[in-house]
Amino acid sequence: LNLKNFFPNAKKDFYFSNHELSIKYIKEDLLINGKGDILIQDKNDILEYSINKKKNTFRFKSSLKIENNPIKIDILNYKRDNSLIQFEGYTNKKDEIFIKLFSLKEKENQIEIKKLLLNKKYEIVKLGSISLDFIDEENQKNQIKFNAVKNKYILNGSSFNANKFIDELISNNKNSIFFNIDTNIEVNIDKINLDNENDLSNFKGNILLRNKEIIEANLNGNFLDNKNLRFTINTNNGNKITTLYVDKAEPLVKRYKFIKGFEGGYLDFYSQKKNNLSKSTIKIYNFKLKELPLLTKILTLASLQGIADILSGEGIRFDEFEMNFQNKNNLMTIDEIYSIGPAISILMDGYVEKNKLISLRGTLVPATTINKAIGSIPVLGKILVGTKTGEGVFGVSFKIKGPPKNLETTVNPIKTLTPRFITRTLEKIKKN
Repeated sequence: LNLKNFFPNAKKDFYFSNHELSIKYIKEDLLINGKGDILIQDKNDILEYSINKKKNTFRFKSSLKIENNPIKIDILNYKRDNSLIQFEGYTNKKDEIFIKLFSLKEKENQIEIKKLLLNKKYEIVKLGSISLDFIDEENQKNQIKFNAVKNKYILNGSSFNANKFIDELISNNKNSIFFNIDTNIEVNIDKINLDNENDLSNFKGNILLRNKEIIEANLNGNFLDNKNLRFTINTNNGNKITTLYVDKAEPLVKRYKFIKGFEGGYLDFYSQKKNNLSKSTIKIYNFKLKELPLLTKILTLASLQGIADILSGEGIRFDEFEMNFQNKNNLMTIDEIYSIGPAISILMDGYVEKNKLISLRGTLVPATTINKAIGSIPVLGKILVGTKTGEGVFGVSFKIKGPPKNLETTVNPIKTLTPRFITRTLEKIKKN
């Protein structure tokens, strides 16, 4: 286990000092009781323990009193400098670890786990209950319980801050890999905090786990302004279909650090996965962007400073954004990104190799050019944009390539739009 995930300042070696020991060894029965200082991080903590080894069974009971040293659980956004950790359990001849009780306490804050069974890979294969009752780093109240009831689990409570939890899901892209139990989970939580500004109420639904994966899910919740979120997963013959619809896209989109000043919008996501290959479509409607560094750079290089100023000022509005892409292992292949708005429209494709390389190419066209190009089409042009055409350049082509932290952007003016760009624009305009 990587202890730095829990003890941020953990050293390579631990040091025990001033321990009082009582050791009894009779035949094959070894019993050790002890208490003293242990240096795990920067200052000493107090460790008390009882260890009993008898044949193939190893029983333990211990408490660790942490004083002026940090302890954290990132996924729960929990961090304290003073805590009492207590745990009791045993190992068996299969090298499984059974935790009868684990508790983490600090004043009124408490995390408690009962009847936890871990296999040799430290995966959870049996669990009695988890109880969370604490104030996290964002000063949010977390009060939920996860209990085994017959052949299923029930997750319920009054409030849970999912801010860090969502970040972990987005960055890791893994489904319950530590939870190796085939079961059904019923969810009923009064309030879910998505961030400091957005909450979901009446978050309810079901999750079905098989072979460490979510194969079915149906979850929904409501925002305060009568908007809602719906999430589903359905699996049939190895084909997994995931959908997400959110009337309020901002809490999810703004998690991507390269997008800033995102406002409004609703999001529709669809993904189909089979044999480790997923094909997905994400659509976002009626939103505004105030800051997107790559787009600002393209506009500046293309001498479209007026639009660049609008982007960094009041923001540019888009009617629709659509992205079609495929994922396999660490490679994302972007078949098409198309976005249309009153000021500009963008069409691009490329690929992203996670943490290694980004390669994108595309076309950016001001709205006046689109009107001019489409307006020149006989009959259809007059119907769509009228007889008056705007002025301006036709547009620019651009390329973005390089490691994520060292991208190079090149821009070239173009005099004619590709048939693909015109076709996609006509499709969007006719649909709207």
